[in-house]
Amino acid sequence: MKLYIKFMVSTRCKMVVKEELKKLGLHFIVVDLGEVEIMEEITPEQRHQLNTALISSGLELMEDKKAILIEKIKNVITEMIHHTDEAIKINYSDFISEKLDYDYTYLSNLFSEIKGITIQQFIIVNKIERAKELLLYDELNLTEISYKLHYSSVAHLSNQFKKITGLTPSQFKQLKDRRRNPIEDIGSEIGLNITDTTNG
Repeated sequence: MKLYIKFMVSTRCKMVVKEELKKLGLHFIVVDLGEVEIMEEITPEQRHQLNTALISSGLELMEDKKAILIEKIKNVITEMIHHTDEAIKINYSDFISEKLDYDYTYLSNLFSEIKGITIQQFIIVNKIERAKELLLYDELNLTEISYKLHYSSVAHLSNQFKKITGLTPSQFKQLKDRRRNPIEDIGSEIGLNITDTTNG
C-alpha cells in the first residue's frame, strides 16, 4: 500500500518516516521523497498515530488526490535540481510529464491553480537556491554552475539570480550572512515576478 507524505524533501525526512513506521510495526518496501510503500494495509488507528507523529516532525500524511499530485510534482523538481548530478537530456516539462505519467499541460494548470505560481517559476526558484548552495560550497566557478543547472549562459543565470535575490552571484558570495531557504519553503512566495523560461 502507498502512502503520500507532504514536506518530505530530504534524507533526514526519510529517516524520520522510517523510524515512525517501525514504531507502529509497519514494514516499508520503499521510502522515497513524498512517497512510502508499505507491506501491510494501514488501519485507521495506525494512520492517525502515524500522522500525529509525522506532524510533530513537520511532515504530514496526505489524502487529497490533487494535493498528492502537487507534492509529486514538487518532489520530482526537488530531486531533479537538488539531488541529481546527471544532466537531464530532455526539457523539464517532458521530464516531469514522463516521470508522473500525466500530460504536462494538466500538471501545469493544476500546479498554478493550487500553488499560485507556475511550475516554471517553481523550477527557477529551486535552481537559484541550488546555485546559492553551489556558490557557498565554492567548488565550482559560475560557468560550471550555469552548465550544471542547464543555463544557456552565465549571463542568463546571473540575470535570474539577480531577479530572485536582488544580488548578483558575486555580491551573494561576498555577503557575510548568506542565508539559504529550506527546500520545503521554496516557492511558497506567491506572485513571483519571473517571466524567464528555464530551458535555455
